[in-house]
Amino acid sequence: MKGKCFPALLFLGALLTAGGLSAQEKILPNPIHQHRLANGLNVVTVPFNSPGLAAFYIVVRVGARNEVEEGVTGFAHFFEHMMFRGTERFPKEKYSALLKSTGAAANANTSKDRTVYHVTGNAEKLETLFDLEADRFQYLKYSEHDFKAEAGAVKGEYTKNYASPYARLQEKIKETAFDVHTYEHTTMGFFKDIVDMPNQYDYSITFFRRFYRPEYCTIVVVGDVTPARVNGLAQRYFGDWERGSFKSTVTSEPPQTETRYVHLQNGEVPPYLSLHYKGPAFDDRAIDMPALDILSSILFSETSDLYKKLVLKERRVRFLGGGASDSRDPYLFSIDVSMVDKADMQAVKEEIVAAIEAVKRDGVDRTVLERTQSHLKYSFAMQIDTPDRIANSLSHYIMLTGDPESLNRLYAQYDKVTVDDVKAVARQYFLPTALTIATITGDEEGGVQ
Repeated sequence: MKGKCFPALLFLGALLTAGGLSAQEKILPNPIHQHRLANGLNVVTVPFNSPGLAAFYIVVRVGARNEVEEGVTGFAHFFEHMMFRGTERFPKEKYSALLKSTGAAANANTSKDRTVYHVTGNAEKLETLFDLEADRFQYLKYSEHDFKAEAGAVKGEYTKNYASPYARLQEKIKETAFDVHTYEHTTMGFFKDIVDMPNQYDYSITFFRRFYRPEYCTIVVVGDVTPARVNGLAQRYFGDWERGSFKSTVTSEPPQTETRYVHLQNGEVPPYLSLHYKGPAFDDRAIDMPALDILSSILFSETSDLYKKLVLKERRVRFLGGGASDSRDPYLFSIDVSMVDKADMQAVKEEIVAAIEAVKRDGVDRTVLERTQSHLKYSFAMQIDTPDRIANSLSHYIMLTGDPESLNRLYAQYDKVTVDDVKAVARQYFLPTALTIATITGDEEGGVQ
């Protein structure tokens, strides 16, 4: 699931709110205030009872998805690194010292659809945070020497990460499951592009000027703050940020027409099986994602019949899990299995497929459905109980739609899911022609059909 939480008593209230939902229908009870500057920058403020504490996030809706040009993948992730190199006004050491004076530490992460920069610290020092972040987002400057040094660090990170056979398998899965969409490459990019990255100094400047623009960004501030203060600081420090004009065109992936296979020969880890079906793009007004979340919990969670049988009773499987990944464009529903004995791999795969086929045919038990609906909604609701967790959750949905209210719209769908909806998504997405099967064993071939 996608991270969430809040005090249950704040559910009270029935006034209609933004997005057409009543207060009772909103998973996040705190009002979400949005203010868009003239340059396109969206400013989101969520007052929260956290005396003296505030989370400050900037969501850049640029990730591996936007890397459409051949030979220069990996730059969204690269700037996650480069943004900490400093500016003329705030060199790296000065930036770190000022940040420390606010009682905060900055960090960032990149995915296929966005990069997020985040700080949680003293709410009274909010203006300092605005000053620091506005400076680097508008005036980042680095030498070719610094660029090459950071590009080398990225290559080192790739080498370290891909020492893991699971990471190597994930890379092969993407390359196999996608033919033309940019989801074909990982967030770090194709290795050949990472090797060549030190030669792409001029392109790095082009990338920054294209995407680090106000229309691609959303500021999220949650905690001991007011919308008036946040909006005033945003106008003061980001109001002169010049809007850009670049738009990347992402090629749609054509329908898959047959089962595809990926295998990694490695005898150092337990035998591993994963099934990857083509799933939907995120849509907060559609029933598909909530229905798939409920289906995955019923079939593949630790309380599922399949888990109890394969993991607890028969002990043929070390781990079983599955679920859809939220994404701006259609991506994958993945089922992962760590095996005890590779000889059981085909039989376990057949049991998983049989469980899916049973849902297509018979649906799911209504009582189990209702229990799962309640668990998924309210376990998430009880997680979003700090400024950082709320900001992180809102950032996830800003990534997907640009609108933090997507969080509330999506979770309003969970209560609407019916047995027929679960059957329908099983029939629509779990097709052998839309499946990529991935394996790790010590053999040259996976041996799973």
